[in-house]
Amino acid sequence: MKVYLVGGAVRDRLLGLPVKERDWVVVGATPEEMVAAGYRRADAAFPVFLHPETGEEYALARTETKVGPGYKGFEVDAGPHVTLEQDLRRRDLTINAMAEDPVTGEIIDPFGGCDDLDDGLLRHVTPAFVEDPVRLLRAARFAAQLGRWGFRMAHGTFGLLKRMAAADDLLSLRPERIWREMRKSLQADQPWRFFDTLYRCGALPRLIPEFDLPAPGGHRGRQLETPFQALQRAVEAGGAVPVRFAVVMYEAARQSGDVEGFCHRQRAGRECCELLALLVATGEGLRKAQTLDAEALLDLLERSRAFQQPERFRSLLDAASALWPGFAPTGRSRLEHALAAASGIDGRALVAEGLRGSEVGDALRRRRTTAIRDVLGHA
Repeated sequence: MKVYLVGGAVRDRLLGLPVKERDWVVVGATPEEMVAAGYRRADAAFPVFLHPETGEEYALARTETKVGPGYKGFEVDAGPHVTLEQDLRRRDLTINAMAEDPVTGEIIDPFGGCDDLDDGLLRHVTPAFVEDPVRLLRAARFAAQLGRWGFRMAHGTFGLLKRMAAADDLLSLRPERIWREMRKSLQADQPWRFFDTLYRCGALPRLIPEFDLPAPGGHRGRQLETPFQALQRAVEAGGAVPVRFAVVMYEAARQSGDVEGFCHRQRAGRECCELLALLVATGEGLRKAQTLDAEALLDLLERSRAFQQPERFRSLLDAASALWPGFAPTGRSRLEHALAAASGIDGRALVAEGLRGSEVGDALRRRRTTAIRDVLGHA
C-alpha cells in the first residue's frame, strides 16, 4: 500500500497558494484493507474513505471507462493493480493530474502539469476529457479561479469544450451540479471568465437558455458582453456572491418572465434568488432614481423593503451600481439620503402620540415623504 497527495493540494502548493483541503490516493489496497486499517467508507458508490483521525478523503486508485450516457455513465475499476499513473490519467487538466510522495516530497507529473503551471495553461490530460460533461464546467471554473495569474485555455482543450457543448451529454448535467461550479466561480477573483468560457464554446445558451446571446463572433457580440462587464464591475466594487449572481443573471431572469421559476431552475441559494428577484422587480425604478420625487422615492424604498432589510437594500444598490454605471453616484446617493431621512420617522412614536389604525400608516407616509423632500432639498 502506497499513499500519495494528489490534485488541487499539489497544484496550489506549487503555485504558492494556501492549501484549503487535501485529497489522497491509495495505490495497492482493497476496500477491506482500508476498513481494517480504521478508515470509514465515505461513499457507497465509489471507493472513497475517511481517515480515522483527520477526516481527509483517501480514494483507492481507479480507472474509469465510459459505458453509458451522462456524467454517471462510467464503469469504475479500483482494484489493487491500478497504478498511480492510471489514476492520474483519468483526471481533467494536467495541473490537476500531479501527485506528491508525502515521505520524499517527490512530485510525480506524468502529463506535464508543472510545465503548464509555469506557462499558465489549462490543458486536458487525454482526449477522454470529453467523456464527462462536468469537466467542461470545471475547466470554465479554473479559468475564473486562475485567470488573475494569466492562465488561458489551451487551443486543443478549447476545441474539446466546443465539442462537448454541442453534445447531448451536456444536457445530462443536473442543475445542482451546475450551481456548485457556478457558486465556486462566483467566489473567484475573475468570475466573469466562467461565463465567458461557457459562452464562447457554445455551452451557455444550452445550460441557461434565457441567456439569449447570439453565437460567439456574431455582429452584436460586443453589446451582449454587458452581463460579463457588469459582473466585472461588481467584483471590482467588492460585491458579494449574491450581488455577483444578481448582476450576471439580471437580464436573463428579466427576459424569462418568471423570476421565481428561473431561480428554481438554477438551484441558486435563497439569498442569491431573493436579491435577483428584488433587482428585477425594482430595476426600472432604480434606473430613474435620480429624477424621482420624494413620494416616488418612498414608494421605491417600500417596495425594496429597505426599512425592514437595510443590508439587502445595500446589496441591491451595489448590484444596480454595477449594472448601470449612470445610477451611481447620483441615483444611489438620493436613495441613501432618502432612506436615512425616512428611517428617522418611527411608527411607534406616532402610536405614542395617540394615533390608531390607518391613521398611523397615513401619518407615517406623510412625514417620511416630508423628511425625504427636506433632505433632498439640502443634499
